[in-house]
Amino acid sequence: MALSSTARLPAAPPAGPARPARLRRRIAPYGFLAPFFGLFAAFGLFPLLYTAWVSLHRVELQTSDRMDWLGFQNYTRLLSDPFFWNALRNTFTIGVLSTVPQLLMALGLAHLLNYRLRGRTFFRVAMLMPYATSVAAATLVFAQLFGRDYGLINWVLSSLGVHPVDWQANTWASQFGVSAIVTWRWTGYNALIYLAGMQSIPGELYESAAVDGASRWQQFRHVTVPGLRPTIVFTVVVSTIGATQLFGEPLLYEGNSGGGISHQYQTLGLYLYEQGWTFFHLGRAAAVAWVMFLLIVLLALLNAAIAARRNRTDR
Repeated sequence: MALSSTARLPAAPPAGPARPARLRRRIAPYGFLAPFFGLFAAFGLFPLLYTAWVSLHRVELQTSDRMDWLGFQNYTRLLSDPFFWNALRNTFTIGVLSTVPQLLMALGLAHLLNYRLRGRTFFRVAMLMPYATSVAAATLVFAQLFGRDYGLINWVLSSLGVHPVDWQANTWASQFGVSAIVTWRWTGYNALIYLAGMQSIPGELYESAAVDGASRWQQFRHVTVPGLRPTIVFTVVVSTIGATQLFGEPLLYEGNSGGGISHQYQTLGLYLYEQGWTFFHLGRAAAVAWVMFLLIVLLALLNAAIAARRNRTDR
């Protein structure tokens, strides 16, 4: 007796996932990113564009709902305002006086902490404490230290036979005082960034340099600094942006938006504040804000171009 049966063929696999499933998989990443872009559009992009629109109008704080079209007159008025150029010059000098010593000291401190020292954790935490200190508290303390009549700095100078310095009226002295606050607050922060970059440099490079007879200074110059070049570029860019936006320290150093009696340490941030909240010219203040924004973009592009050119020459 012959038995015959028809074999049941297995069901063919589906040709592909359903169209809605594929669509969900494609849209899902954008859904995860949507909250960030929504917040950025609401609190970043819109204020930026609205500030640009306000800068093209005459807007006063008392009548902020009234806007009179001026075109680029707010910008041309800035170019003819000597106080704007004074603020720009002060921003540059204070930025140099605070950024250069700050990064050099941070690099040296990071190099010291990169070695095996007793109590390294304590020193690392201690260096970060100035960054965690309030800007207002730090500035008020330094303003007392740099006081003309009863300040500790002048007391030390007088004990050494040096005449007291008016740290708030003299141009260079006041700019040095503001720069000292910025340097004190940010040196430890940059030192920890440099320290993190140093710890990513392979130890074999130091061992090879030591075998070749290189001293610690030579290892620092030929191993540490080249290995930290991307980190150094990052800190230079961030410090430059911070110097351009400097506001709290010069505002609280003497307590007025003028930046001293003769505007000797008025920065662009203080000039913006003075235009908007002292003179009530919101349109001019918006123009200053956009000039600062374009200046920051220009400085960032300049730093990036210098870094790219340096990398090409090293190759």
